[in-house]
Amino acid sequence: MRIVVVGATGNVGTSVVRALAADAGVTSIVGVARRLPGWRIDRTDWRQADVATGDLTRIFEGADAVVHLAWLFQPLRDPATTWRANVLGSMRVFRAVAEAGVPALVHASSVGAYSPGPKDRPVDESWPTHGWPGAAYGREKAYVERVLDVFEHDHPGIRVVRMRPGFIFQRVAATEQRRLLAGPLVPRRLVRTGRIPFVPDIPGLRLQVLHAEDAAEAYRLAVTKPVKGAFNLAAEPVLDPHDLAKLLGTRTVRVPRGLARAVVAAGWHLRLVPAAPGLLELVLRIPIMKTDRARDVLGWTPRHSAWEAMREMFDGLHDGAGMDTAPLAPDGGPVDRIRELATGIGGHP
Repeated sequence: MRIVVVGATGNVGTSVVRALAADAGVTSIVGVARRLPGWRIDRTDWRQADVATGDLTRIFEGADAVVHLAWLFQPLRDPATTWRANVLGSMRVFRAVAEAGVPALVHASSVGAYSPGPKDRPVDESWPTHGWPGAAYGREKAYVERVLDVFEHDHPGIRVVRMRPGFIFQRVAATEQRRLLAGPLVPRRLVRTGRIPFVPDIPGLRLQVLHAEDAAEAYRLAVTKPVKGAFNLAAEPVLDPHDLAKLLGTRTVRVPRGLARAVVAAGWHLRLVPAAPGLLELVLRIPIMKTDRARDVLGWTPRHSAWEAMREMFDGLHDGAGMDTAPLAPDGGPVDRIRELATGIGGHP
């Protein structure tokens, strides 16, 4: 099989390429990225292309499947830019899949595509995917789901798989996630057991996470098995603030939702953090997902617990971990953090 992975140098992309390279049935991989990596892996060729402007049809020709992972999380202060990359870019990917005659498309959707839902019981893949309109991430993920509805209707001969994972963590992606969500003002030394004074216990804060290696295995199975449709992906257990406090060796402090929103909004407006306040609302509103279909149809079982994935992320934050790709570049110390400040927190891709 010849597989094209679009967005191959990020958190999930590097893990998917690794999983595919370990599969004897995959003969060649084409990794597509805006910026070519220094990282190299067997049976993988790299192509530089932006989903918003590149000649994707030519790259996709001869592929047995395209895995679409490319997603621009920042700049949240410029939603026109993220819309152009994420929504219009995804539309260009889907069109190129059809033009190149690729028989299978595996798309990275998200738990963030789901409409607000319950936290006390899990929902399956039939739950509405209209997102949360107050966050660009939810709006864009939901809109692309609607684009895929039309694409499937217009191209019934193409096998389409939608992956809807929870929050995906691994050690080498921790610095990237700090840049995208927490910003340059978070000191590495603080992120270790016993250093953080408390974890805010916000009503409704419950998280489903999984390790990037487990997400990658689900993508490998979706590529190599004749499956279609949507799959929820998450590891056990569902984590709440008390679990996070236990991991960090600290305590919880009850924080009302209104106060939490106000604090995040203040940090956003003062340009102290890159994450917009709508993201907190999104996290508090997304449902808990049922993952039975991934187990029963894909044959997928995560090897890492949610605890292990979170622990790796915290360790990676403390160590400034990364790898030799532009999205996953390790923490470069004060010089890099000054550059983050100078280019505008939350204001650049």
